[in-house]
Amino acid sequence: MTLMNVKSYAAGEWIAPDDSAREIESAITGQVIARAGTSALDPQAMLDHARSKGGPALRKLTFHDRARMLKALAQHLTEHKQALYDISYDTGATKRDHAFDIDGGIGTMFVFASKGRREMPDGHVLPDGGLEDLSRSGSFLGQHICTPLLGTAIHINAFNFPVWGMLEKLAPTLLAGMPAIVKPATATCYVTEACVRLMLEADILPEGALQLVSGGIGDMLDRLDCQDVVGFTGSAATATKLRANPNLVQNSTRFMAEQDSLNASILGPDAEPGTPEFDLFIKEAATEITTKAGQKCTATRRILAPETHVDAVIEALSAKLSKTTIGDPRLDDTRMGALVSADQKRDVLEKLDILGAEASRVFGDPDDFTITGDEAQTGAFLPPMLYHCTDPDRARRIHDTEAFGPVSTIMGYRDIGHAVDLANRGGGSLVTSLITHDPATAREVTLGTAAYHGRLYINDRTSMAESTGHGSPMPHMVHGGPGRAGGGEELGGIRGVKHYMQRTAIQGSPDMLTAITGTWVPGSTEAERPAHPFTRKFTELDIGDTLYTPARTVTLDDIETFAHFTGDTFYAHMDDEAARRNPFFPGRVAHGYLLISFAAGLFVEPNEGPVLANTGLDNLRFMKPVEAGDAIKVRLIVKARTPRTPDYGEVRWQVTLTNQDDEKVAEYELLTMNAT
Repeated sequence: MTLMNVKSYAAGEWIAPDDSAREIESAITGQVIARAGTSALDPQAMLDHARSKGGPALRKLTFHDRARMLKALAQHLTEHKQALYDISYDTGATKRDHAFDIDGGIGTMFVFASKGRREMPDGHVLPDGGLEDLSRSGSFLGQHICTPLLGTAIHINAFNFPVWGMLEKLAPTLLAGMPAIVKPATATCYVTEACVRLMLEADILPEGALQLVSGGIGDMLDRLDCQDVVGFTGSAATATKLRANPNLVQNSTRFMAEQDSLNASILGPDAEPGTPEFDLFIKEAATEITTKAGQKCTATRRILAPETHVDAVIEALSAKLSKTTIGDPRLDDTRMGALVSADQKRDVLEKLDILGAEASRVFGDPDDFTITGDEAQTGAFLPPMLYHCTDPDRARRIHDTEAFGPVSTIMGYRDIGHAVDLANRGGGSLVTSLITHDPATAREVTLGTAAYHGRLYINDRTSMAESTGHGSPMPHMVHGGPGRAGGGEELGGIRGVKHYMQRTAIQGSPDMLTAITGTWVPGSTEAERPAHPFTRKFTELDIGDTLYTPARTVTLDDIETFAHFTGDTFYAHMDDEAARRNPFFPGRVAHGYLLISFAAGLFVEPNEGPVLANTGLDNLRFMKPVEAGDAIKVRLIVKARTPRTPDYGEVRWQVTLTNQDDEKVAEYELLTMNAT
């Protein structure tokens, strides 16, 4: 076997390992397969390169430009993911494990690319929340905005997910407009290096947007400031050490940690043996013990079941685990591979001694199990193991010790309150799951546990076919947890992007806020042009372009015709005496949707033109009733423009309906697709 020299990519150059490099062993065979690490890296040069090259280049791009960049990267990785599969086997990962790491990481990039296009503006400023009126006349307003930090994101990742662990941090970072320096765990950095090479060779990223440290980062943390971010995944001990770095503390450098987690899974009292929920619980528990050989930050470490069902759970779960084929992950029939290294195997065995003081092993023997594959007999393998704690109230170490491998401990609970207490004794986790078909149980567990857990996964017969699984963090949802889990937060859709941005409160006139945000703000300048805005192409429209329509008088005949035509004969429109008894109406009033229909008739240009479709209506509000005899008119303003394809873009129009006294009667935002 050729020894891999795992390089770093720093300041635009690939740097090979030197005499200080660490040897890396195959999890399958125990043989040395790679070496990584160099003393030649210049941390300050890497930071300067990111800050002077990568950051400015990324910030020149709009959010949509960056989203398209992420999509292109994800597509390129998809085309070459077999190469990542092939090299990942030596980490101990099976084909099924590849789906969690490689496909999961690529999928995360696709999600952020999609969300960036759909949920963020095609600009450089991200409005955060709505406008705040800070004056009586509306001449002075407030708005929160998010803009990219001007530093560098340092991503320090764990060994268990060399691809997903990188991409789930990298996607929101790049979308925010911030460069990243990635430092994977050395044990599996050869996979990360292969992924980084693929991305750089695609020539999609601007220079300086992505750098790689294979090995140690030296004194890089001592050189960060308030514009930088550290994202860490790993052990609580390492997180505590890094978090306490005096320079990070002094500069209030953002530090996000995702660390040890004693995740729990609760079998609901209603989920008795023989129910779909019981079978689902056993299936999920077995999956969490065996996937990645239990080396997942979200794996179930504590299994909580009603005391009356503990024996049934042990029996069913043991039967399920006994069917697990352990061995060389390259073999088709292997269901669980190796731990990442001999060191990790030793660590798990040491933790088993600690757990064994408070619980008894009821399944699996680390000294007696079968390993398939001739080359795998000297690898870092362990069998799936199940422990049983009969007194979880007195136990302490099962609630604070994580054996990061194929190990879980079952314990019984008396009632839901007891289950909640046991789940929370983990001191904060990434995820707790509940398998129940009883909504009342789901509510009680949620109210009791939510403060201690970053994610609550609730599953039953209704959702089981399409659910994502206890141990699968989804890019749409927050990944992180309080207390022992690190107190950090990742993913969560656009929430995750904001971790790499600064939230700033801006205050000023409507024109100032419009200029900064790129979105028309009420009270800012309006521009009337001779041509109807619906006759102008997407590229010919400007923010603030305005149309004022003539007035139309609403008659009693209009109201009655609309009522009978639509079938909406609600008493407020048809019965004057009943309407007057309603404190909101002066008598019979026009339908709200009649007003919207009349508004469209007032502002629509009927001839064929660049407006291709009406795609939606947002934030509709009715402010004042309209009676027969009132006259309504419309103000139509271009509020925002968002390119969608080379052929068309989305226009957001601010539509305001007023009566003969210039009082607002209704307001909404109209969405149209306009040809370019």
